[in-house]
Amino acid sequence: MGLTTEGAATGGIETGTIYSIPHAHRHGRSRDLFTVWFGSNMMMLTIVTGALATTVFHLSPVVGLLSVVAGNLVGAVFMALHAAQGPGLGVPQMVQTRGQFGSLGAVPVTVLMVVMYVGFAASNLVLGGEGLQSMTPGLGRMPGILIIAALVVPPVIWGYRLIHAATRLMTVLCGGAVLLSLLWVGVRAGGTVAWMSGGASVTGVLGAFSVSALWQIAYAPYVSDYSRYMPADERGMRMAFHATYWGTVLGSVLPMALGVVLGGLAHGGPVVATMSGLLGPVATPVMVILSVGIAVTDAMNVYCGTLSSLTVLQTFWPHARFGLGWRLAMAVVLMVAALLMALFFAGSFMESYTEFLNLLMAVLVPWTAINLVDYYLVRHGAYDVDSFFHADGGIYGYVNGPALICYVVGIAVQVPFLSNGLYTGPLARAMGGVDLSWLVGLAVTAPLYLWMAVRAGLTDVSGTMPDGGARIAAGNGL
Repeated sequence: MGLTTEGAATGGIETGTIYSIPHAHRHGRSRDLFTVWFGSNMMMLTIVTGALATTVFHLSPVVGLLSVVAGNLVGAVFMALHAAQGPGLGVPQMVQTRGQFGSLGAVPVTVLMVVMYVGFAASNLVLGGEGLQSMTPGLGRMPGILIIAALVVPPVIWGYRLIHAATRLMTVLCGGAVLLSLLWVGVRAGGTVAWMSGGASVTGVLGAFSVSALWQIAYAPYVSDYSRYMPADERGMRMAFHATYWGTVLGSVLPMALGVVLGGLAHGGPVVATMSGLLGPVATPVMVILSVGIAVTDAMNVYCGTLSSLTVLQTFWPHARFGLGWRLAMAVVLMVAALLMALFFAGSFMESYTEFLNLLMAVLVPWTAINLVDYYLVRHGAYDVDSFFHADGGIYGYVNGPALICYVVGIAVQVPFLSNGLYTGPLARAMGGVDLSWLVGLAVTAPLYLWMAVRAGLTDVSGTMPDGGARIAAGNGL
């Protein structure tokens, strides 16, 4: 086992961290990714996000639902395109980012992703804890958050396989709870929902569409982390895209649809309380299942954050081996950070969550554009994986100038279109407060990077590296 490859699991606990997974240790089927992304989206946070269509954007339930579906269908394309990178390269998503940005150039991007993971982990702790509190008389918010935090620990410790197993279980339990809720609310309140009331303004449609698309794009840095153990054959990589795409679309649309309806019935009140009241006798089991199930999604946040943190450390200590002990220690650090954030932000969660999501997208969108263009259009899936772990960045060097320039430009062009509680750009204000920054970021960054990469000669027409490489993972599989 070399410094840049992983060994096998010990005692069921994953020993792999940030290094390349040898083909002999690859396992699993691409369809396993369906349950990863279906089960992990079946949570209260997804329901609350769907409710924004009828509460914040004031759309009718029908128009809100159509906007949510369209946003998920579009956003999931960018998210699922990352799925083939895991089997193709066998490394976590942010390690592969060194192929676009260089060893040092990838550090600031990766650090920002760690901040995102911790923020989402804190958000889930709050929602899960408050869900338990609402269903358990006498249970305070802090004990509820601590219970969810305790449930996060086992999947984080055992790692990849247990997370896959847990999401399969959540597909059944949480998926069943969401479907039961949809049926129950439809039967009890379907006749009272004013399906077309609330209007269909352009700004409202664009707002709901954007939030739904951003929900999917926010998962882009996660994807390869949960597909990197899978066999690297071309059909498998193609199936990884489809399984990921339909898993995340269906897993998001169903709970968001429930949120859209609940938002229309809440009449300005709390969505979670409205849901609990409408579910009546099944409220307790449904709310408990969804609250407990959010721990699995939280484990995914901590797991990805841990791999990204180790990626940053390995940049500065390239000759050290960041194995299981490092993974567990870093997971503890991130879990404590998320827990403290959850306790601090719990009082104003909804406002903090919306602002956090909007701001993080401004730095995430240019990254995903550069990553996908480089993988599919510039390198055509051909990378020297060993170079990812070299002290000097190997054939990718310390910094890739075109990528960093495009990244900064991609963030800058979004600023006038940003719209949240902290800042509203002039163009967003002119459009009624709709945040289309992500669309502008993608539209500018992707072609700009393609043009600059070709001019810089980062690849020849066949998609192989100009200066070769010892271990090349070739073929994008799509």
